Amino acid sequence: MSDKPDFIEKQYLGREFIPITIRLVMSMFCFAAYFFTDQRSNALLVVVGFAILVISIIMGFLLHFRTRVINKSILLDGLWTTRLVKIDLNSIVKAEKGEYSRYLFNNPVYNLHSKGTIRFYTGGKEAIHLTDRDGLVYIIGSQHPNEFLRAILAEMKNRP
Repeated sequence: MSDKPDFIEKQYLGREFIPITIRLVMSMFCFAAYFFTDQRSNALLVVVGFAILVISIIMGFLLHFRTRVINKSILLDGLWTTRLVKIDLNSIVKAEKGEYSRYLFNNPVYNLHSKGTIRFYTGGKEAIHLTDRDGLVYIIGSQHPNEFLRAILAEMKNRP
């Protein structure tokens, strides 16, 4: 067994296009409201605008979760208080690439159990759908789904 992962992906909370756009529009609104009001003594709008920008920059470096394919398993490692999730590829009967959700806006989730599925998602439109022997579906969002699926299928092919 090798200790070198076949696939590694890190997903960050603040790097998705739509949330970045929303935060930038909110900060621009704060700056515009400050500059176009008659009363310049109210600096609270400038402080809020800069706070939104600083929070947006910090979120760009905030790791949501890391995905690794290693030793016939998928390891999902989350933020500070989350536990390591290990999905054994020996129990997986079907792996396919698909759409994460049909909705335009999706909240980032880690280990969300809902309606017979377990979801892991930060951003992007595509995901890997894994079905185990018990019928439980794992939906893992990925920004590199083709490489992720290739690594999963390669590990599944090397079963004992």
